Formats: sequence, structure tokens, C-alpha cells
Amino acid sequence: MPSSLDWWRSAVIYQIYPRSFADGNGDGIGDLPGILHHIDYVASLGVDALWISPFFKSPMKDFGYDISDYRAVDPIFGTLEDFQAVLGAAHDRNLRVLIDQVWNHTSDQHSWFAESRASRDNARADWYVWADPRPDGTPPNNWLSTFGGSAWAWEPQRQQYFLHNFLVSQPDLNWYNPEVVAAILATAKFWLELGVDGFRLDVVNFFTHDRRLQDNPPRPPDLPRPAGATASDPFFDQLNLHNLDQPSTLELLRSIRQLLDRYGAIALAEISSTEDALLTSSAYVSGEERLHTAYNSSLMTDEPLTVQRLTQLIERVESLFTDGVICWTAGTHDFPRLKSRWSKYQPSEAFLQEAFDHLFAALLLSLRGCCCLYQGDELGLTQADIPYEKIQDPFGLQGYPQVLGRDGSRTPMPWLKAAPAAGFTDAPEPWLPIPIDHYAYAVDAQEADPNSLLQKYRRLISWRNQQPALRQGTMRVLRLSDDRLLGFVRACEQQGLLCLFNLSPATVYCDRSELPPCEPIGETVFSDRSYHDTLELPPFGVYFARLG
Repeated sequence: MPSSLDWWRSAVIYQIYPRSFADGNGDGIGDLPGILHHIDYVASLGVDALWISPFFKSPMKDFGYDISDYRAVDPIFGTLEDFQAVLGAAHDRNLRVLIDQVWNHTSDQHSWFAESRASRDNARADWYVWADPRPDGTPPNNWLSTFGGSAWAWEPQRQQYFLHNFLVSQPDLNWYNPEVVAAILATAKFWLELGVDGFRLDVVNFFTHDRRLQDNPPRPPDLPRPAGATASDPFFDQLNLHNLDQPSTLELLRSIRQLLDRYGAIALAEISSTEDALLTSSAYVSGEERLHTAYNSSLMTDEPLTVQRLTQLIERVESLFTDGVICWTAGTHDFPRLKSRWSKYQPSEAFLQEAFDHLFAALLLSLRGCCCLYQGDELGLTQADIPYEKIQDPFGLQGYPQVLGRDGSRTPMPWLKAAPAAGFTDAPEPWLPIPIDHYAYAVDAQEADPNSLLQKYRRLISWRNQQPALRQGTMRVLRLSDDRLLGFVRACEQQGLLCLFNLSPATVYCDRSELPPCEPIGETVFSDRSYHDTLELPPFGVYFARLG
């Protein structure tokens, strides 16, 4: 098994979005005491770590991703003592804790920005990205914000524009300034000294920009948009060559890695809005002077899961991540729920939808690398349809109705099937409405059902933790004659495993001569029927076997 220092290489990480996990004080918004109250639930999943999305002081214009004080807990979520209680309880249960760090930008209400915007000659004048207007007074170039419109905003006090790759209220820090880097590392050290086990780093590939501020070229009409990009999103009308994915960002990773290594901590990087998510991700985790692991949108696109697509994806990961680790992620707070992305490509029968959910759980936990499970995906929650008058997400409000935003995947966690607000809060109304159909997926209902998706995740994670081949083994995709079957071998010195998945709603028969010699494993509770020379897999069936 991997040493404790290498735990992250095959970790299962559970993401908690605090606003929507559990409300501990009855105000309708999830908080740190709510997490503490349900920490045993997280531990019961058998995961290795939890990633907690931002709980820092913020005006909440982007719900915590606009930080006004990196070292303070926002009162909405509780106190620093509340966080320390969560950290201690997690460690008592052998759970490591990663916290979100948003280092690309701050809130415009951060004291750093208040000083920087005041003049061109103060102590923090160069802490953010400032630029003079063009001769006609327009922004310095044509860069676009990912949230829509120009990436530049005018500041009357300085008579200059500042860069904001996201909301206008989220000015970008200037990572070319060594004082900024030192201040960020000091912030990181503050949390590491408190005992956190690492960070999830928000939009790492945006940290630096082309200092010449060159215009981005338009996207050629025949060039496909990146995976996950919608046709209605103007950000990808350009080739974003100069506003992100700069080589200079990779050079900055060394000092981050060195600090983390001193504390035995890790970094999980988010790679966002890039042309080639896999290629960029692999660069950020290549070698021991960059980050530990990274996730991207490869499994979060709105297209069916086919054997051809998965084979190409797995084989490309194997070719790119030769010495780094990918974090396989199929859902986060920023993407539509995985259940709804793929259910429309499956037959409408409930039992087949359920079979697919169970298959995907087995697939995610069998891939080489670590993986991340977003709260509620273990319950099979669907994407919520939020009416306009209830939308909270600024991205959704700005883009409505073409862009519906991220609220649909951020609705509160259903804990109790028969309770008001599904047991999430005692308040008359939660901060986002809970869909009626989510009550049936509640934790207490699934804990009472041994065949539920939640129970399947628990058994699978427990079983995975006992398989050396899945924790540290190599990966080799099999070429099978039936294009409905995805097969691969995970192998290490102690063990070899065959992993076979029927990605179709029909029963599939596989000739055993196409498979390596193996014996079935029964403890994962997946069904199959074996004959002398034929293996039968039911619709969306899964088969695990030990290599002979």
C-alpha cells in the first residue's frame, strides 16, 4: 500500500460545499458547526480526505470565492474555533482536511485592494494587475471575463484599468510581484500551522498573464470549443492565449511545493477554462517541484459515456501523466450534477438508471489516480431547476436565460426524507430551494436500504481500500471486440485485477478467450453469470476478477 506520505496518489476526496452541507445555527445557510455535526457521516463513507470550499470572510458576491480576509472565518460559517473543531474531529477519524485557497484574485473589499486602488505610488500599488487605457480610453486589450464582458474595469482613483478574470468585484492579484507571492505563502503557512493537510487551489492556471497584454485572436470557425464549453459562452469566442496558461505560472509552483513539502501537505489544483484540459493538468503535476494532483473538466462534459470516449480518455491520461497524478472528478459545485448530465442518454426505466449510477461509482473508484466525490453525488442527486426569482449565483443572474448558472448543483444536502427542508435546516426556508424529488434520495432513506447508491459507494470504497492493485497499480486498457465493453487491468507486484464494464442497457456476452485468465471476486456485490467459455454481464453490469 502507498506510504502515508503518498496517501494522495490514490485518495478518495469528498468535497463539502459548506453553504449547502448542513445548517448548524438555523439561519438557512450551511456552516462549520453543521459539518461538525455530520462528520461521522463523512467518515462512514471510507474516504481519505475532505475538501472544504471557502468559509473565509467575504462579501459573498461569489459565495466565498471573493475573499476579503484570507485568515478570518466569515461569521456566516462560524468562527476560527469552529473550524479547529472540525479539523480536530476529522483528524480523530483519520480524515485529512484540504481547504480551498483562492489565490488568483481577492474581493475588491480586501484591504490590499483598497490600498492598491487609492494611488499609483502606495506600498501596494503593484499588488494587482493595472494597465493604462488605449488612446481612445477603452480597455488595454480585448480579454474577456469568464463571467461575461470585458476582463478590465476602470478605477477612477488611479485613472487605470484593473484585470478581473471573473467578477468585477474579484480583482486579479499580480503574481509577478514577489511581495504578493510572499504574502500568499504567508497565508498558506498560517493554515498549515493550524494543521490542515493541504489546499485545493482555485483556477491555478490563471495566476499569470502575458505582460505585453496582447489581444487574443478570434477562434477560427472550424476549431471546436474545449470540452465543457457551451456554444453560447462568449469567453470561448476567442483563443485565450494570453490571459491564462502562461509558462510563468509553472515557474511559480516551485515555492508553493516547497512550502507544502515542509509540512507534509498537498495541493489539489483546479485547471479551468483551458483549451486542452488534460495537457494543461499534466504540466501542473509533472515532477516533484510542481503540484501533487490536479482535476479538470474531462469527465464533466455533457456527452454520453461511451467505450470509445473512455478508452481514448484513459489512454491519453496514461500517456500524459507519466510521473504525475490526475484527480478523476465527475462533479463539483461548478458543474451540473453528474446524474442529470448522463441520465438523458440512458433508457428511462428507473432500474436501468440505477444500474448506470452503480456502474459509474465502480468505474470512478477503479481508475488510476485519486478521485473526488462531490457531496450529494453519492446519493444520486439530480440537477435542480431553480426559478429565476430564487437564483443566487451571479453567473446565473448575469447569463440568464442562456446560462442558468451553478445553483442547480448547489442545493442543500437532504438528510431526512420526512423532515422539513429535508433536515438541512430548522429555518423556515433554506438559502436555495430543495427539489421535491431530492427528499426521496435523503441520507436516512438510503441508509435504510442496503442496495442504495450510498451503500454501494460505502462498500466500493471499503473494498477499494483493500486492493493493492487499485491503490498503486498500473493501468492497461483492453481491446475487446464488443464495443459496449470497457475493460482494463490494474496490476502491481502483490495483485492483478480485471475491471470490466458493460456500458450498454442490454445484456452482453463476452468470450473468455478475450480476457486474461482470472477468477471472479464476489465481495463487491456485482452480478454476473459465468459459463465455461462465456461471461454474461447484465445491463450496465460490472465484473471484477483477480488475475490468475
